[in-house]
Amino acid sequence: MAGKRRGRGSNVQQQNGPQRQSRGPHRALREPAAFAKSTGYESEIPHEKLTIAQARRGTPAHRPVRVYADGIFDLFHSGHARALMQAKTVFPNTFLIVGVCSDELTLKFKGYTVMTEDERYDALTHCRYVDEVVRDAPWSLSTEFLKKHKIDFVAHDDIPYTSAGSDDVYKHIKEAGMFVATQRTEGISTSDLITRIVRDYDIYVRRNLQRGYTARELNVGFINEKKYLLQEQVDKMKETVRTVEEKSKHFVYKVEEKSQDLIHKWEEKSREFICNFLKLFGPDGTWHAIQERSGRMIQALSPYSSPRGSPGSSPTRIRSVSPDSSPASASPSSLSPPSSPSSRKRATRSSRKAASTSNVQ
Repeated sequence: MAGKRRGRGSNVQQQNGPQRQSRGPHRALREPAAFAKSTGYESEIPHEKLTIAQARRGTPAHRPVRVYADGIFDLFHSGHARALMQAKTVFPNTFLIVGVCSDELTLKFKGYTVMTEDERYDALTHCRYVDEVVRDAPWSLSTEFLKKHKIDFVAHDDIPYTSAGSDDVYKHIKEAGMFVATQRTEGISTSDLITRIVRDYDIYVRRNLQRGYTARELNVGFINEKKYLLQEQVDKMKETVRTVEEKSKHFVYKVEEKSQDLIHKWEEKSREFICNFLKLFGPDGTWHAIQERSGRMIQALSPYSSPRGSPGSSPTRIRSVSPDSSPASASPSSLSPPSSPSSRKRATRSSRKAASTSNVQ
């Protein structure tokens, strides 16, 4: 939108020269909109009457189409801004004038406002679609007012506006062919906003009391003030209990989750321990295999010794028999089996003892 507005302004500035520069083509984007002069719009260029068809074609080229939109604009909201946007873009080159009614007229024909007239004037000057603001605008548009501000067309929604003893205050504008219709934004209006506040009055009173406003500033009596303060304390206690309950539930959930995780880990470790125990000490386990191998190694390192008097385990020496000797001439002693080293030692000892006894004799 900003780019389009700058483009239209540059084209008109080239055609108009100083006339367009005096109005300020970018004021609505960078500065607040200007207030209309009490004397009306003054221009050296003649202001001829335009038709809607001519305005839609972008003519005349030497000046923008002056469109007027009026209202109360209390609690200025997006519905107001959308209506002004439609009025601004209804023609290719538009200068939007917005009239704002005073507090006196509004109170007379419609009712009380939330914002003062100065606040409403200032709010309109900061809308990006507005080029000029008319303060203390009339409730019904007269021919003198239209000529004073050189108004080409009037923009408003097409619903008949019944007020000030008239079935439609825009009826004569429509008959003159100077009316362009805009669409209302559903779901948002000043009355809707006030209805929300009235409906939730207690909530907003408690909100402002909590933010430091006094009961006198809010026009709240002593009993109602204490009631709102008590409700606030009760709500705080409920919120505290709710917070503690949520934290306790979260803690219990964490404990259950940790305990289940711990039990699961214990089960896994117990299964692993039992499997390792069976692998180590079972019938076919590693421990029996180690014992069996160690027994074999011990037997291999230390063999059993032969008992005394038993046939010698050492290899026997077989005496060679001379060819001259015969089995018949062999002595009995020669036919006896070879003695072991221990038996030979005993025989040697007995022969020595026998020799010693014979010498004594």
